[in-house]
Amino acid sequence: QVQLVESGGGLVQAGGSLRLFCAASGRIFSIYVMGWFRQAPGKEREFVAAINWRPDTAYYTDSMKGRFTISRDNAKNTVYLQMNTLKPEDTAVYYCAAVRVLRPVVTPLDVDYWGQGTQVTVSS
Repeated sequence: QVQLVESGGGLVQAGGSLRLFCAASGRIFSIYVMGWFRQAPGKEREFVAAINWRPDTAYYTDSMKGRFTISRDNAKNTVYLQMNTLKPEDTAVYYCAAVRVLRPVVTPLDVDYWGQGTQVTVSS
């Protein structure tokens, strides 16, 4: 069992930065691929980024490459999402996820555990 709690969301102006945190509980955290998804109002939940347990491999959705960086600290059971050059279209609820398999595009079907989400709002 893995429990995930996100934090770090908030309101930021376009061009600004935020860093999201995901604190995980459970001894099996270190073996999971960890990822971030987001869901905007009226839209489906979409993949943002994922990172393997080593961590030496990460994948991003194309629109976020170069702006977002996922990282993890297994000793602290924490996953991070550094978001730079934020745009209004990045506004969404961001969810941390414990994922079974790492691939270039991770789908919600690959997720075993979800966090409750944290709101990110980017104003223009």
